[in-house]
Amino acid sequence: MTAQELDAIGEDASLLLVDDDEPFLRRLARAMEKRGFAPETAGSVAAGKAIATARPPAYAVVDLRLEDGNGLDVVETIREKRPDARIVVLTGYGAIATAVSAVKIGANDYLSKPADANDVMNALLAKSDAMPPPPENPMSADRVRWEHIQRVYELCDRNVSETARRLNMHRRTLQRILAKRSPK
Repeated sequence: MTAQELDAIGEDASLLLVDDDEPFLRRLARAMEKRGFAPETAGSVAAGKAIATARPPAYAVVDLRLEDGNGLDVVETIREKRPDARIVVLTGYGAIATAVSAVKIGANDYLSKPADANDVMNALLAKSDAMPPPPENPMSADRVRWEHIQRVYELCDRNVSETARRLNMHRRTLQRILAKRSPK
């Protein structure tokens, strides 16, 4: 941890991490602690809003989709309690519409998973007018497509016909895609 990184974080290093993926949450909390933050974790919208109300953090990383609701509710609570907070929204299923909603509600940045601790830290500490650097190794277009198909497939309770209908593709084509391994 360099003195320059500590200066960038500032006096208040409080960081709220909200995600329902417990292993990811623990790893990210450890990594952010090593980088000079004081993380506090929550696994649900209710827990995140409770912490944001009781102890509004200077920084926050909030997953968009949580089991008990939408992470944007936590973003709103943080923004009400602490207008100067730096908030990053994380999601496994990025879309322009949700990115716009997150920024309108008060998020400073929007990252797609898998994002590592360096990506998160760069987004949290980026100046408002500066663009963050591009990710070191982003997902390939094939991988993004595969992730989207898998997400819709899971949301349709693993029903191939319904998934094909919603994705506007032929059922056999979808079956061939699902039978293959995930692209790199």
